[in-house]
Amino acid sequence: MSCTWRGRDPDGATAGSFDPYVASFTLERRLRGPADHWRASVKRREVAAFARWAQRRDLVPGEVSDAHVVEFLACSAPASGASCARRRAALDLFLDHLRRIGAAAPVSGPADATPAAVALRRYAQYLRSERGLADRSVAVYLPYVRQFISDLVARTDTDLDADGVRAYFLGRVRSRPPAYALLVAAVLRSFLRFLFLRGVTPTELWRAIPRVRRWRQSAVHAFLAPGEVDAVLRHTDCTTPTGRRDYAILLLLARLGLRGGEVVRLEIGDVRWREAEISIRGKGGVIRTLPLPRDAGQALARYVRGDRPVGTSRRLFLRRLPPHVGLSGPATIGHIVRYALVRAGVHDPSRRGASHLFRHGLATRMVRQGASIPEIAKILGHRSLGTTEIYAKVAFETLRGVALPWPRGGVR
Repeated sequence: MSCTWRGRDPDGATAGSFDPYVASFTLERRLRGPADHWRASVKRREVAAFARWAQRRDLVPGEVSDAHVVEFLACSAPASGASCARRRAALDLFLDHLRRIGAAAPVSGPADATPAAVALRRYAQYLRSERGLADRSVAVYLPYVRQFISDLVARTDTDLDADGVRAYFLGRVRSRPPAYALLVAAVLRSFLRFLFLRGVTPTELWRAIPRVRRWRQSAVHAFLAPGEVDAVLRHTDCTTPTGRRDYAILLLLARLGLRGGEVVRLEIGDVRWREAEISIRGKGGVIRTLPLPRDAGQALARYVRGDRPVGTSRRLFLRRLPPHVGLSGPATIGHIVRYALVRAGVHDPSRRGASHLFRHGLATRMVRQGASIPEIAKILGHRSLGTTEIYAKVAFETLRGVALPWPRGGVR
């Protein structure tokens, strides 16, 4: 495969026959709600660059395929500064859009029955059914696996071996940040373990992936202090239906330390009003029941009775604008939290994982009030106590009591 263009196109109008399809794709992403609205411009830039590249090759929408996407990614620089995995994900969404509206032929026949495509589908099913991963996590894993198959498995004439796997991994993560290396390592280990369990590889090749060094608990995590939580709640506008919905969401985050995805997945039947309890669908499909604090329960009741739109969805929190469906994902909750932080002026709103500031704040208060690690793990829904142990380092007064005095003078 040869490449004749490696430049970056300016972000301008798309070319030729792709114009209406790029526009309809962008509109579709924006209509999915706030979670996709703020990322639609990034997706549009990548899709527009792909459309211009395809036009220069005299392609029409009905001819583009996954092979063209792979060639474009290999030949082009990012139009939006996104990683290769995110660029591939955006272009896959565009191809799916073309197929759904009939502008491109559906994937079928030999191209869809290749060993690589079959393996990818089976791996996705394995992640969902046997590993319990959410669709969002599966969507993160698949681009890396697809790239692995394309770069290594599908291009080698010999059996996959440990040396090849190790060399591939080291080449992918060279000069990349540790967080990226950790993600790639986790994905490759997962896929190689799947291949071994299915009998595709005779050896445990995932053991060939080197460990990525990271310093656990090297810093104190960011969290909201009690006064900051009160300020965020106090500055929430409860005079509008949207504000009252967001106030109920913020109270659940602050009082119960829920994850953004757990808030999104809440349904009407999960709240047991007489018992003052609420069922939470956590990671891996694990359900835990927590007591519902009075103020959070009152805010929920006010929202359900007077502000929740009428619709067929059983989700507890719905979009205000039609269609009245559930919130699109955890990023929507993060969007709500960032706006709340801006209004209150209590924290840097640009950081990712804004909704976890409440979660960290709750755990920090529990530690400082003497709660045990198992008790905190039960509230937060941690399956491993090792995950909860990160909060032990915020008990500053307790740590001062066990700290040894610094030696004076020279130490021989």
